[in-house]
Amino acid sequence: MGGLALVTGGTSGIGYSCALQLQNAGFDVVVTGRDESKLDRAIASEPGLTGYVNDVRDRAAVHDLVTTIVTDHGPIEVLVNNAGRGGGGPITTITDELWLDVINTDLSSVFWVTRSVLAQSPSIQSTTGRIINIASTGGKQGVPFGTPYSAAKAGVIGFTKALAKELAPSGVTVNAVCPGYVETPMAVSIRESYAEMQGVPEHQVLKEFESKIPLGRYSTPDEVAAMVTYLAGPSAASITAQAINVCGGLGIY
Repeated sequence: MGGLALVTGGTSGIGYSCALQLQNAGFDVVVTGRDESKLDRAIASEPGLTGYVNDVRDRAAVHDLVTTIVTDHGPIEVLVNNAGRGGGGPITTITDELWLDVINTDLSSVFWVTRSVLAQSPSIQSTTGRIINIASTGGKQGVPFGTPYSAAKAGVIGFTKALAKELAPSGVTVNAVCPGYVETPMAVSIRESYAEMQGVPEHQVLKEFESKIPLGRYSTPDEVAAMVTYLAGPSAASITAQAINVCGGLGIY
């Protein structure tokens, strides 16, 4: 494998694991993040990674980012749309601002980044081109008190399937990876939020969540990244328009 891979939200958690595994597989990897200090730490800890500060909610900034990457590093062969956030609560407490921020971060950004890459790096539309979107089992099954997140991730899955069929004649594959519970900084914040809503300790929420998973544990970022790396490689050339769970059995469709 080889070529240039772009991973949005690649400074921690699943995105950072994807960046490392893609680099180990032979790709040149560019990561993005909107927190400059986190981006600097990620790049400093892994020689070979290149990074740019970018806010995927900003359409103009996304366009400029892709222009810079293609100019500085050449055509993009693999795109991993990973940038995202959690967010929710009882439906009557969800503000317009929260709803729109979750939708823009988790769903609209996938469209904006993908559109820019297809327009400015058209060679991704080939038999080695890959677009991989990080969705969620929550986009298939729904998450209580997570309506913005579930709606956004359901949208990512629908976007993935539609785009895969649109671009299939070119040979590029488009897939979604759907993690379940994954131990990341975002997972900790979600547990804290549920604990506060329910008035219980965080460890009780963790136990409750783990009880839903047939394997009895959270997945790891590396396990999710392994699926992404497989989909980025030549062995996955006939896999497209799929939403593949990595979830310890939490999701069954």
